[in-house]
Amino acid sequence: MHSGRFVFSQVLELVSQYEFNKYVKRHKGNQHIRELDCWNLLVQLLFGQLSGLPSLRSISLCLRAHEHQLYHLGIKKWVDASVLSRANEKRNWKIFADFGNYLIRLVRPLYANCPIPNVDIDNEVFALDSTTISVSINLFTWAHGKYSRGAVKMHTLIDLRGSIPEFIFITDGKYHDSNILDLINFYANAIYLMDKAYVDFEALYRINNAGAFFVTRAKDTMRYQVVEQNFNIDQTTGLRADKTVHLTVAKSKKLYPEKLRFVEFYDIINGELLVFLTNNFDVSALEVANLYKNRWQN
Repeated sequence: MHSGRFVFSQVLELVSQYEFNKYVKRHKGNQHIRELDCWNLLVQLLFGQLSGLPSLRSISLCLRAHEHQLYHLGIKKWVDASVLSRANEKRNWKIFADFGNYLIRLVRPLYANCPIPNVDIDNEVFALDSTTISVSINLFTWAHGKYSRGAVKMHTLIDLRGSIPEFIFITDGKYHDSNILDLINFYANAIYLMDKAYVDFEALYRINNAGAFFVTRAKDTMRYQVVEQNFNIDQTTGLRADKTVHLTVAKSKKLYPEKLRFVEFYDIINGELLVFLTNNFDVSALEVANLYKNRWQN
């Protein structure tokens, strides 16, 4: 016979219902709700996430199968999948977004000193990327993707110290990655890692003017003039060049008039020469390469 508390109920203790109810009250989330209030919706969705359940129906079936243990799990009652679906559709998303931001603010200081592999710096470091998710264009009529198919993009900014999301934004599948840079507030002295899809010189210059740094991949078509080169590099580490450059194309030079740094690194595993573009002249060339490598691993 089971004795002691279930793990899920112990985890649930770490999630403040008091704070959650503040956002429910702010957005009037429980008005005209009879069957499944916002807190119990959150708890059931958390149960599905932590249990690895793939659908709302599987959450409903699993909770129904353990009906006599629901009280000890901290769950009021099980409901049909249709009730969960309607609740997801009608509840104000701002309740969960605000509570998610509260949890992020709570957790981030705990990982503020978490080390980043092969990099000895104190800066905040973020990785920016997007994921495309295929959906039915008949159900998501706004989510246009390529080739007349339905798709949504989830743009995510991750704090590498703890792999904590800092920013999440969902768009249709045709939304260009670099446009998301217009929506992000950049922190001074923070370092932002992104691939070459985000090379937009106007946006990169805005990062520079905010006192922040970026590390990205240089496009093959980029035109520039070398004004300085550091020959004191160890090629056994994979480094091939460390250059200071100015852009030469008139439009690019107007959008980004300051100097940039090019770091060339040979990836021996994949047999590929990688060219990194950054506005950070303080870290070593090898640290530039290692910073970007940590982007792959998150």
